[in-house]
Amino acid sequence: MLDLRQIRYFVAVAEAGNVGRAAEQLHISQSPLSRQIMQLEEQLGVALFERAKQRVHLNAEGRAFLAEARALLANAARLEELGHNLASGATGSLAIGYVEGAVHSGLVAAMLKDFRRARPDFHLQLRSRRTAAQFEDLRQRVLDLGFVYSPAPESDPDVESMLVRREPLVLAMPEGDPLVGVADIQPGHLDGRVWIIVVRQPADTNRAQFLAACAESGFMPDIAYETNDPLTSLGLVSAGLGLATVQESLRSAAPPGVIFRDLPWFKRSVSIHLAWRRQDRRAVVGDLRKAVGSRAVFLLPTA
Repeated sequence: MLDLRQIRYFVAVAEAGNVGRAAEQLHISQSPLSRQIMQLEEQLGVALFERAKQRVHLNAEGRAFLAEARALLANAARLEELGHNLASGATGSLAIGYVEGAVHSGLVAAMLKDFRRARPDFHLQLRSRRTAAQFEDLRQRVLDLGFVYSPAPESDPDVESMLVRREPLVLAMPEGDPLVGVADIQPGHLDGRVWIIVVRQPADTNRAQFLAACAESGFMPDIAYETNDPLTSLGLVSAGLGLATVQESLRSAAPPGVIFRDLPWFKRSVSIHLAWRRQDRRAVVGDLRKAVGSRAVFLLPTA
């Protein structure tokens, strides 16, 4: 393995054409410099200089070696700069997980915009994951950050999180539905109506949570359709196939023919949390957490 210090010494002597002058430029004594050059030649098994009195001249082998030596030192300098940039967070890559609600709320797009402006040379990998899978990926260092629906348990030794978005669910109904003309929709208006809900696999809990919230509010839905995402649910609502609840921020993304109404008495909401590894002290991760936190919006009381 070549010693970069010896390579630097070789280039300095080759460019100066004199060991003494090169020693002055390198701020070392002439004797150890000569010794380092001879050790390099011995290691390579070839002479690089023709020596005459006080001067040295590159031979053919030395000239060929000089070109590669300069390239090697330039690459080493770039590698060192990369290391400094990685340490400061100026460049590198991060893997970020997200749930669909983080996209619908605009959190992911806002994060990308802010981050690209601050760190144009940084690469972000976005990966759609369920909340439980993101927690595991964070522990396994597959992800660096994650937008999740549930907070990390306070007792979790590896992952922590903060709430960054909390939105109410709103009622979505077809524009021709009789409820469109009702100013104050109450639980009795929804009892027995056909509903469309989102289910998430594996280990879906959304259906049970939705039914529990309906029962607590005082009505029983007739769940006729199950979809994988709220945008698909809104498409079915637009077709007149039933009612649905979606997060507030999806009002602007709904297809034509969908009418929204607030349900202040319905005790469900969508919460988005940002999660990360407790021991991750990188500046870039801290800056990203601050940037996301600065955009936190709570449309419902946090208590």
